[in-house]
Amino acid sequence: MLSQLRQLTSDTDGRYASDEELQFLSDYILSFSLRMQTYHTLQSAETTIVQQVEETLRSRNPEFFHRGSDDITVKWRRDTVRVLRYSAVAMLIDDPETLRERFLYWFQTIMKAFSAQKSCNMTYAVMQEVVKQKLPPVQASLFCPILEINRQILSKGQNA
Repeated sequence: MLSQLRQLTSDTDGRYASDEELQFLSDYILSFSLRMQTYHTLQSAETTIVQQVEETLRSRNPEFFHRGSDDITVKWRRDTVRVLRYSAVAMLIDDPETLRERFLYWFQTIMKAFSAQKSCNMTYAVMQEVVKQKLPPVQASLFCPILEINRQILSKGQNA
């Protein structure tokens, strides 16, 4: 939304916007109630979602949260909650572009520095599965595309 508003402001400098150029505002207004409900659902279910993702990852790979002799579970939880919260805001304001530009590209650099791209790929793939279980289908369909953006960006450059 913010990115689209910035673009609209730039595109319409000195003139009125056309109906086509304003369509995204109408679409947003129509979806606002659902976005707000989804945001509140995510807020309420955050702990459960992260916990279930963690349990699923651990069941699929018991060594998932170990880097050598270090247990990275606490760090993983903290990072996962951070990404989940930023993602919820991006969904609420319908602005995945700002999420990409102001958070994900920065966080991608950190994940690459720690060679965590494979972990991110698995985390956000599993999180989509969990969200589809925990949220009503219409809410999951609104939020999962944001999670997919996270997965794609944060796993970029992963080693096979």
